[in-house]
Amino acid sequence: MLSGRRLDILDPSPVDVELSDIAHGLARVARWNGQTLGDYPFSVAQHSVLVLELFLAANPAAAAPAAMQTLLHDAPEYVMGDIISPFKAAMGGNYKDVENRLLSAIYLRFSLPATQPAALARLIKKADREAAYFEATNLAGFEPAEARRLFGEPGFPAFDVDAFDRLIRPWPTREAHDRFVQAFEALAEIVPGP
Repeated sequence: MLSGRRLDILDPSPVDVELSDIAHGLARVARWNGQTLGDYPFSVAQHSVLVLELFLAANPAAAAPAAMQTLLHDAPEYVMGDIISPFKAAMGGNYKDVENRLLSAIYLRFSLPATQPAALARLIKKADREAAYFEATNLAGFEPAEARRLFGEPGFPAFDVDAFDRLIRPWPTREAHDRFVQAFEALAEIVPGP
């Protein structure tokens, strides 16, 4: 990693996880295999911030650790990349196990529970699917009916049009990096540290 850490992807240790590496990698990993509209790819870092905003709009009383787990829900992709779901399913094998071990190490590094409670996992998945719907219809050329079939009917976030436009318009790499770090740091101020 650029931080100098050596992360063993098959047996990850929380001590080898650094926020700077996560933010750097996620800001450079494109969602939708880069097949999106805009001057920049829609990064996993930006997707993570969008999912967090959708989660918080639907769950305004959520505790800070739950919000932090939401922001970090795709953090393993800083090492593993963003592999589209149909391909993950076709790969089979231990891919999901490796991803889950890495996510647990990331959560532990930031003093979070190693796994998401089932109820929280459902809420994060709901926000993740809503983000996918909005990304698909605004950036990836999907018709609303097709996106609803694949991702479900989205709730509509309590954002004004300008705020939503700022979240869905692809950000340059540096902005995606910085906004991911800002979201993390805002949450870290209220999550108990190690």
